[in-house]
Amino acid sequence: MVSNKILVIDDTTVVRVKVREMLPPGNFEVLEAKDGLEGFNFIRQEKLSLIMLDFLLPKMSGWEVFQQVQANPDLRKIPLVIMSGRKEEVTEKISEPFEYFEFLGKPFDQKQLINAIKSAMTKAKLPRPEPVAVGVAVKNGTVATATVTNGAIATPTVAKTATVPTAEPEVTSAAEIQALNDKIAKMQAEIDGLKKQLTQVVTFIKQKIK
Repeated sequence: MVSNKILVIDDTTVVRVKVREMLPPGNFEVLEAKDGLEGFNFIRQEKLSLIMLDFLLPKMSGWEVFQQVQANPDLRKIPLVIMSGRKEEVTEKISEPFEYFEFLGKPFDQKQLINAIKSAMTKAKLPRPEPVAVGVAVKNGTVATATVTNGAIATPTVAKTATVPTAEPEVTSAAEIQALNDKIAKMQAEIDGLKKQLTQVVTFIKQKIK
């Protein structure tokens, strides 16, 4: 009875056959998928020991398959080898170092294939930190947020709501009002004086013109 299943997802028949032929004899079955959608259906339906995923695929890209796998806590435990003829296509989407899967550049030989599979098996066993932010309501408008990582709770940070100062009503005394009125009266007198001077100047100019 077959105890292990290896899924090869690649739209090129030559690559799928090549992987099958390069794998050493063992108690495993090789499943083949020619596009991302067919491959993802296998991933959901079969109990797999290894996934070999081409990054450029029809119907559902390798990037989309990768995202779906990583979003599922059970599926992302499966050892994963991502294949591509251009590594930059992968690094544009996933930054290095590749901590939880192995990259295999095309073309590859048997030794490179075996090493990539071994590395993927090792990386799949690595613990993954999954920080979870937990908000706790506190009295007086404050909120404490704690981060939980691998079961450990980090020191909570407390965000306080801003306190808006209450504006005090302005009190204007009778003396201040009187002083303001005096200033207005003085300014009005100065304006009247300027008008009178201007009238005199205009009259003088008219007399000179005559």
